[in-house]
Amino acid sequence: MYTDKTLVCKDCGNEFVFTAGEQEFYAEKGFTNEPQRCKQCRDAKKNASRNREMFTAVCASCGKEAVVPFKPRDDRPVYCSECFAKQKAE
Repeated sequence: MYTDKTLVCKDCGNEFVFTAGEQEFYAEKGFTNEPQRCKQCRDAKKNASRNREMFTAVCASCGKEAVVPFKPRDDRPVYCSECFAKQKAE
């Protein structure tokens, strides 16, 4: 039913094969679009989002050190994960 297709990566421009097995997997999952990136570029994109810079701050509620994925500003409180969860629950 499915046959291997050669596609072109939108990031690096190299050709890659979208195998029949991958196409079947996509169909089972309900994906309607073909992949636009080769495996190397997909992996690089995933790793780039995981390696974001983290910042330390003092929790405005309990005073513990908090590590957050944004640069804290003086005009906004920063909470550790425990206090943030409590704030969100209220």
